[in-house]
Amino acid sequence: MKKSNFIIGLLITLSSTVFAQNTFTLSSNDLGGEATIHEEFNGFGCTGENQSPQLSWKNAPAGTKSFAVTMYDPDAPTGSGWWHWVVFDIPVNTKELVSGAGNTKLNLAPEGVIQSITDYGANGYGGPCPPEGHGLHQYIITVYASKTDKLGLNESTNPAVVGYYLWNNTIAKASIITYYQRSKK
Repeated sequence: MKKSNFIIGLLITLSSTVFAQNTFTLSSNDLGGEATIHEEFNGFGCTGENQSPQLSWKNAPAGTKSFAVTMYDPDAPTGSGWWHWVVFDIPVNTKELVSGAGNTKLNLAPEGVIQSITDYGANGYGGPCPPEGHGLHQYIITVYASKTDKLGLNESTNPAVVGYYLWNNTIAKASIITYYQRSKK
């Protein structure tokens, strides 16, 4: 009996490991459980470095023709959350955005990538900057595998419209969540 339980347990472990390795996955070398001053926005009372994190993904599903990345704060006290980063038309052969790629002036994003406006009213990455004393905010960073190579939008398209087009063209998506808060001074 012990031998059969061991074999069953071993088979379950091996099969879950094999299947888990084939899922569409997003990761970051820069982010842990909480964002830092490196990612924090510089403005709106925040004094961070406003550096977008390194992101990489693997195991995109068959049929993927491009990628998109968003960063969203559902805890923002706006009634509709806050869009911090909206990037799309990322070429299918791209598997990473390097640290700082969200700064449109540095040209670190792959050629042809569009970084649309955020809720800060600017293009590119706008880091966490929750109101002081508002508690922990979650920042959901998502990579989308798209069935089209171009969404047909431009850098002035607002996040809601980009989201609509992504919803209509997404094959799969993967997310990571990081948290950030500012204490009252």
